[in-house]
Amino acid sequence: MVKLLCYLIFMVPIVFFNCWWFFCIFLFLGFFYFFNTFWFVDYYSMISYSLGGDILSMSMIFLSFWIVFLMIIASYTVYMNSNYMVGFLFVNLSLLFFLSLSFSVVNLFVFYVFFESSLIPTLFLIFGWGYQPERLSAGLYLLFYTLFASLPLLLGIFYISGVSNTLFYFLIEFDCGLYLYVCLILAFLVKMPLIFVHFWLPKAHVEAPISGSMILAGVLLKLGGYGLMRVLFFIYKYSINWGLMLIGLSLYGALLVGVLCLYQVDIKSLIAYSSVAHMGLVLCGIFSLNYWGLYGSLILMIGHGLCSSGLFCLANIIYERVSSRSFLINKGLISFMPSLSFFWFILSSNNMASPPSLNLLGEVMLINSVVSWGTMTLVFLGLSSFLSCCYSIYLYSYVQHGFHYGGFLRFNLNSFREYLLIFSHLLPLNIMIMSVDILTLWL
Repeated sequence: MVKLLCYLIFMVPIVFFNCWWFFCIFLFLGFFYFFNTFWFVDYYSMISYSLGGDILSMSMIFLSFWIVFLMIIASYTVYMNSNYMVGFLFVNLSLLFFLSLSFSVVNLFVFYVFFESSLIPTLFLIFGWGYQPERLSAGLYLLFYTLFASLPLLLGIFYISGVSNTLFYFLIEFDCGLYLYVCLILAFLVKMPLIFVHFWLPKAHVEAPISGSMILAGVLLKLGGYGLMRVLFFIYKYSINWGLMLIGLSLYGALLVGVLCLYQVDIKSLIAYSSVAHMGLVLCGIFSLNYWGLYGSLILMIGHGLCSSGLFCLANIIYERVSSRSFLINKGLISFMPSLSFFWFILSSNNMASPPSLNLLGEVMLINSVVSWGTMTLVFLGLSSFLSCCYSIYLYSYVQHGFHYGGFLRFNLNSFREYLLIFSHLLPLNIMIMSVDILTLWL
């Protein structure tokens, strides 16, 4: 683990020498080097200097590496316009560093520190390279929602330290009450986000640059799921009583957000709301407290990270040419970008869990786990899955078909970089299903 962090630290000179493509290449090589040297074993390994990892940790770190690599490729306009690109690369590298530390530490307090530290580079991305002036309010929403929910978590960690005399994940043991239980899970529920505390997410997505949207959808939402999985190691007995309320709320949220998606007039807003619905299903799997639920949550988190990030890239490709994300203007694009229409179709299909994507496998496992937990959940699961198909088809058909806007007089062709970017999302999303049994070793 220390080797991975040292690799990231020694990439700092590349940033300050202003080597954009070298930075991309080193991220790409680093991903494959660490992916091929990791032991895919069913126990917590590589423990050194309060760092370590199991398959849950490492799969999140690999996802972070891959998404940050694709963020740099997607943000080529920053390089072309010389828009503070040294600062941009440094912010991305520091974000990757904090995320890698968050996923690899074995101490609950240190995890909290890096969990909060990942907010700072994200805020810089939104404030510095966002589009409209509303990005200031969107960034403040993100900051204060997360900080408000995180203070109880900090107090809970101090209490655990005093009672249990350790903060090592696997050694913590104490009697949990309702207040402490809420303190420990609230920050992660807001981060995921749970319905009714999700209002920061669509605002942050719409105002963030493409890199901000990709890292928010791809990795930062998964910090909440990862934190819940770690915390439930030692409070799962209490979750048996209170999981009912959270699963009910998540199922209701998935249904409600599915309806909300059909009302959206902004492409990025629709994709952001669909993230809330998918993460609601992940929450159900985690609180069902069975093997299939936890495996399905991990697989769907990885699948959703790649799929949602790819959809944001496609929305950005349109935005760079049309300067609008409105459904009312972006119509009939199959006439202008016929080859990109294929990628729209595949990613929209994957968003509604079509084979052979990871989303399908994750949703099948989660539906099994939640229905085995309570059969009445089948009604909500069926309706939310149906609405997921509805808004995915709505997204694809509205953008690609219909009468195109008369202002499309001049249109740039798609570049190889853009095809590479979308293909790099699609390939792992649809190929990894062939060896996904590795991900079921971590429990």
